[in-house]
Amino acid sequence: MDQKRRENLVALFDSISALERKVANEWNNHNQLGFSKSHILILEYLASEGPKRPSAIAERLKVTTGGVTVLTTKLLKAGFIERTPSENDRRAAQISITEEGLEILKQSRSQIDTLINHLFGMLSEEEIKTLHTIFKKCVES
Repeated sequence: MDQKRRENLVALFDSISALERKVANEWNNHNQLGFSKSHILILEYLASEGPKRPSAIAERLKVTTGGVTVLTTKLLKAGFIERTPSENDRRAAQISITEEGLEILKQSRSQIDTLINHLFGMLSEEEIKTLHTIFKKCVES
């Protein structure tokens, strides 16, 4: 790899890391609901896909099943999800979103829309599509 390409890739990596920190900081600074991005991602997943086993949630979020247990404990205590025995295998549990979970998800979408607009509102549709294409290509290679 030539020096200029290496410098450009290092600069890109630095920019990606800075953006990741900025997104996390903005989420934390404007989080009115008291839930992490991962909590909201679980609710989104359950709302769109229906009841899931913890292992499916772990795979989707790229975390361990132990991580899912930690995340779902807070959601269970708040009444936003429920754990029920699987119809096919009594040893396994299914996690599903509750009506209260759907309501908090609706509230979080407004917060997320504001955050996304603040962070990416200056980008055109074409720029967003280009970034998506580039990042998808990097992930799939």
